[in-house]
Amino acid sequence: MFGNWRIGSVNGVVLAAYFIPAWTLVAFNIMVAPVHGIFERPSVAVALYISDHLQMSGMDTVRAAWLLALGRLTVVAFFAISLALFAIPRTRKSGASNEALGIALAIGSLISFASMVMASKVGEMAALRLHATELLLLLGAAVVLVVERPAQTRPAIAAEPAALPAAIPAARSA
Repeated sequence: MFGNWRIGSVNGVVLAAYFIPAWTLVAFNIMVAPVHGIFERPSVAVALYISDHLQMSGMDTVRAAWLLALGRLTVVAFFAISLALFAIPRTRKSGASNEALGIALAIGSLISFASMVMASKVGEMAALRLHATELLLLLGAAVVLVVERPAQTRPAIAAEPAALPAAIPAARSA
């Protein structure tokens, strides 16, 4: 059953198993209560950077929190699409499911990198470690996707062996 699973597919499923519940919970907490949700541990560095360094007002902070939640839900959606494509053996073998996974990795890496930079600017070491770990997970999966090639199909034999000798005497007589 697992003979046709590639390393990139397994890596994508494991990443989706982490990012879908973790980032969905964070995004829904931000959507329900934007100010309280953005000041929780996974997003506190972004909140402190926005309020301290960018000096945004309360409503602008809420808009930035919703934008962060939208970005996280976009990553979750692309991970879910890649999981659905991994369930189809033909797309998993050919590597066609890597596009959705690649988009999730790109957007997720961008969010994690920006959050990591903001955490380093405001001095939040716990948030810095969290975002650096998430970024390394996403970048490691991206490297696996880039290096791993889709499975090659073996070409069929072009001509039958019985038809080949019949063509050779006809060429000699001409």
